[in-house]
Amino acid sequence: MSRLPYTAVVTVLAVLAALAACAAAVPASGAEPAPRAGAQTRAAQPPPAENRPGRQAAFARAARTYGVPESVLLAVSYLQSRWDANGGRPSVSGGYGPMHLVDGAAVPAPPHGRRGHGGHHGAGRDGRGDGSRPLRVAAPRTAPGPGTPARPRDTLGRAARLTGLSPARLRTDPAANILGGAAVLADLQRAAGGRASADPAHWYGAVARYPGTDGRAAEVFADEVYATLRAGAARVTDDGERVALRPHPGLAEPVRPPRRLVPNRAAPGPDCPPDLSCEWLPAAYRRLGGDRYGNHDRYEGRREIDYIVVHDGEARYDTMTRLVRDPSYLSWHFTLRSSDGHVAQHLRGQDVGWHAGNWYVNSRSIGLEHEGYLAQGGAWYTEAMYRASARLVRHLAQRYGVPLDRAHILGHDNVPGATPQAVRGMHDDPGPFWDWEHYFELLGSPLGDRPLRPAAASLTGRAAARSVTILPDYATHRPRFTGCDGGSADCPPAGASSVWLHTAPSHDAPLVRDAGKHPEGGSSQSVYDHAARASAGQRYALAERRGDWTAIWYLGQKAWFHDPAGARTSVEARGPVVTPRPGLASVKLYGRPYPEASAYPAGVEPDKPVALQYRMGAGQRYSLGLTRAGTHLRAVTFDPSRHLVVRGTRRYHQVQFGHRIMFVRAEDVVRVRG
Repeated sequence: MSRLPYTAVVTVLAVLAALAACAAAVPASGAEPAPRAGAQTRAAQPPPAENRPGRQAAFARAARTYGVPESVLLAVSYLQSRWDANGGRPSVSGGYGPMHLVDGAAVPAPPHGRRGHGGHHGAGRDGRGDGSRPLRVAAPRTAPGPGTPARPRDTLGRAARLTGLSPARLRTDPAANILGGAAVLADLQRAAGGRASADPAHWYGAVARYPGTDGRAAEVFADEVYATLRAGAARVTDDGERVALRPHPGLAEPVRPPRRLVPNRAAPGPDCPPDLSCEWLPAAYRRLGGDRYGNHDRYEGRREIDYIVVHDGEARYDTMTRLVRDPSYLSWHFTLRSSDGHVAQHLRGQDVGWHAGNWYVNSRSIGLEHEGYLAQGGAWYTEAMYRASARLVRHLAQRYGVPLDRAHILGHDNVPGATPQAVRGMHDDPGPFWDWEHYFELLGSPLGDRPLRPAAASLTGRAAARSVTILPDYATHRPRFTGCDGGSADCPPAGASSVWLHTAPSHDAPLVRDAGKHPEGGSSQSVYDHAARASAGQRYALAERRGDWTAIWYLGQKAWFHDPAGARTSVEARGPVVTPRPGLASVKLYGRPYPEASAYPAGVEPDKPVALQYRMGAGQRYSLGLTRAGTHLRAVTFDPSRHLVVRGTRRYHQVQFGHRIMFVRAEDVVRVRG
């Protein structure tokens, strides 16, 4: 039997002692131990951090064991996982636990039989969304192609060797995982020739190497870690742990290695901000035979942009960046990587991607695909990706004049079907586990002020119209969802941005019905079914309040959600609403604003307005987002110089009619100040 080196023995003993301290400190129930009868409690003298239970103490113990500054360990973990355990589920790149230790031996397959990006966009669906030129997308090839990155670095195996802990324990035990991450950071520091310093400024090189990337992506990740160190952070994790990183505003500039990094290899023009890690991987633009071409439309001149659409790709980064270069597939402007926030740009901002399933929205939007899966309870929507996405969206919004609100920053699940036939097949990403409130905080445009204020008690007439903004507390709001396993079982409890909408103020009342999504049945609580839910940041006209319940106008009916005092899921809001013009029993809803027939030039067949299967009834009110004259981009040729923009004069209002936006003719409604 060979002997372990003395240093390895010391390390293993230290790890075992730390884990033993963790096990001893946490009772079986996971609660704080109650004081003994008659014992004196001295709240002013808390035990040392390393002797306390919980995740915060686990960081303190791991930092002390391996000589890593606790603040550095916390900041790296926050960027990698938001300190979440993610229920032991792997990330899209095979990472586990709060420190995202990557198992390089096995990259996970898409969950529950959903095969890559095709599971998201759906083989057979019209991804372009233009009735004049329908596009049916075949099931994409998912086998790795040329240029696919090598397997990620095996930090889980490295942590196992350094700590002596089993890979299984490192995957499932958050305290062990944090120890493993600290061990890897310390080893990276040694490998880079750095010293075991208590000063966070000396750990830049190890931090940059931690996510397993290099070059500019590594530098930008490290810069974001140090920005987090200065600003601080605090949140409740997915398993109910309160963790905080106190701000270090006076932190010295980090000691950086010699700079050998190249600038962004992005598209011509400032479509990617300079402080992001961004590469240019162009989407395919190619003839496919006959009048067919793909996978986007070039646009000459400056395009009018109203929307930025947030997608969840239902696939890994390397899969998405490969598919977007297939001329027979779909296209979008940017892909964002989960592990470090790296960005790939595929289209110039003025070009039209085929990503939203509604040609009008495509023609006036920029699409961002994020690495991840919507049914995984928010697992691995990382802080690094949230921050990179928010920085990119801020930049794009300023460049193209897009307001930072939920009428213009849409989820793919907020995009309407352009025709009644398209409504049922529209997409459901990024889903209820995308943290919209945090995202808008990062955008610098918070969705609402806390503490939450109760909405107005009732409506007494047009002058008293009020709105509410949906705003549940993501950390503590954990509604029931089903279908995360591909079946009908309940999903594991997780923070969510959505509230369920009922036909009456009771949890036992049926969910409201969506005639377009479910023409022959009722709504469900499936994670893939948003027919009866409202999402954070969406503003709705208030219909009524009764006890702990609030009613909004939604899909032509009153829809009730639980909104109790002390745990509000909405805030009072102000903003314009619209209601049918006096004398009209109802008005029609549309999936796009249509130019009038007279706006089309001779020889071009006008698009006849097609109403959706919804009606806005007299007396109902819906929040107004924006107003636009009907326009249509007629793009049916490979040559962009032959494209035509038809501009009408008939105005349409965008309204928050259900979970999705829709449009009403301005002449059919009156605007009411909210």
